[in-house]
Amino acid sequence: MGLLTPLAVRLGAISWMPKLLPQVVWTDRQLHRLTRDRYGVLDVAGLPNLVLTVVGRRSGLPRSTPLLCVPHQGRWLVAGSYFGGPDMPAWVFNLRAAGEATIRVERTSYVVTARELTGDERSAAWQVMLRTWPNFATYEKRTNRVIPVFELARKP
Repeated sequence: MGLLTPLAVRLGAISWMPKLLPQVVWTDRQLHRLTRDRYGVLDVAGLPNLVLTVVGRRSGLPRSTPLLCVPHQGRWLVAGSYFGGPDMPAWVFNLRAAGEATIRVERTSYVVTARELTGDERSAAWQVMLRTWPNFATYEKRTNRVIPVFELARKP
C-alpha cells in the first residue's frame, strides 16, 4: 500500500463516485498513454493492480482493462465490482467466454487461466479482497447483483 491509499479508499466509498467512472477511466487511459503503460491511477493510489487483456466474445479483438487485484497464494484475485453499479463490466462476460487471458503485472506479462469462484470459495476470497480494498463491501451493498470474483493462475 502507498501513501495515497487511505485517500483512495475514502474516495472510492463516496456514493456518487460511480457517476465519475467514465472520467476516472479516461484519466487512467491518459496516464497509461503518457507513461507508456508504466503507471495508471491505481499505481498512483498505491494499490495492487494488473492490466487484463481478454479476447472479446463478440468481436474477437483483444480488450484491455486495468483492474485492482489482490495477489494471493501465487495467484491474483479480481472482482467485477464496477463500483457497485447495476451493470456487469464487459470484461466479465469476455473472461467467462474465453476462460483465459493475458495479464500485465508491473512490467511482466503472463498468460493465465481464469476460474470464477462460487460458494464458500468465493466467500473466503472475498474476505481476502476486503483486506486490500474495503470498499468492495460498499459496492456489494450498492448493487442487487452478485459481484463475480475470479482467480487468475499462470498457465504452466
